[in-house]
Amino acid sequence: SSLATAPLDRRAVVTNVKKFDTELIKRAITVELNRQGQIFFVHNRVQTIEKFATELKKIIPEVKIAVAHGQMHKGELEKAMIQFVLGKIDILLCSAIIESGIDIPNANTIIINDADRFGLAQLHQLRGRVGRFKHRAFAYLLLPRSRTITPVAVKRLKAIEEYSQLGAGFKIALRDLEIRGAGNILGPEQSGHINTVGYELFCKLLSDAVKRLKNEPVESQLLTTVELGFSTYIPRNYIPSDSQRMGIYRQIASAKTTEDLARLTEQIADMYGSVCSEVKDLIDLAEIRILASAYNIRSITTSEKDLIFSFTPQSDKNIADIFAKSPGIVRIPDSTTVHIRLDKKYFEPNTLLAVLRKILRKKG
Repeated sequence: SSLATAPLDRRAVVTNVKKFDTELIKRAITVELNRQGQIFFVHNRVQTIEKFATELKKIIPEVKIAVAHGQMHKGELEKAMIQFVLGKIDILLCSAIIESGIDIPNANTIIINDADRFGLAQLHQLRGRVGRFKHRAFAYLLLPRSRTITPVAVKRLKAIEEYSQLGAGFKIALRDLEIRGAGNILGPEQSGHINTVGYELFCKLLSDAVKRLKNEPVESQLLTTVELGFSTYIPRNYIPSDSQRMGIYRQIASAKTTEDLARLTEQIADMYGSVCSEVKDLIDLAEIRILASAYNIRSITTSEKDLIFSFTPQSDKNIADIFAKSPGIVRIPDSTTVHIRLDKKYFEPNTLLAVLRKILRKKG
């Protein structure tokens, strides 16, 4: 078993993705208790957490369990946490409330129920609650007993299981970026994800603030958000290096003109060979964002059979002229919104990108 064959590097947390199994849970808890340790058990459903505590007690009756979640009375929550810190409780059955700020060296096993419901960054944070002592730490990510899990959840769980070593945060952030798609790395919807864009975004914000203090012009940031229902990414078999992939993501995101993208495409081809279709889609999406910003388009999204364009109120373009020769049926419900009803065939990624380029390359 993984308990017996764990790697020797004690800095890593042995991470196992397993289907919910009472024998596995009992074994994991018993191993931790036998070395005088404690266990975090994450059950992120407040409505059923008390019922689950009863179920857990049946699995291993001799353990002392305390429940902790954000909807408890402050005094009760504090009492449960203090008992766990003092070692009077074996298992802290809790919600994701422990995600940050909890440092209990004696707790070196964490079991996360319904792990497919968590984001990748959140799983990494939860796993970080263990592995702070001399003992080998274990993390068990439990899959539901009957409910099916989505393909995206499968990718997240594979990533968290693969990247368990010390300092894996960067790799996890990059993998999370690739799973979610990289269409708006520096757009307004992604600007809060400092773990993804990190130092570069911080430097840009700092530079802009300094320019404002000096009364110097600040270069406006592209504001268009493009969400077309499919993700774009750089395959690892095209650029194996994590840091180099992140570098290319940033260069694509920071391109200000279509000429910048053309030069970058040539550089990528020179460095890594013929540009693969996935990277081409990523660059095409960046081009659409650049072209759309020139029309003061705030967002381009899809909804069933419609392609939806939202303009800023300050737009000085004649919206009807922009879409005069567009395919499909054009509706303009108000002065800042355009709907284009398209046949299903148009929503294939390559076709949709081609349609958008054709529309936005027109001179408005």
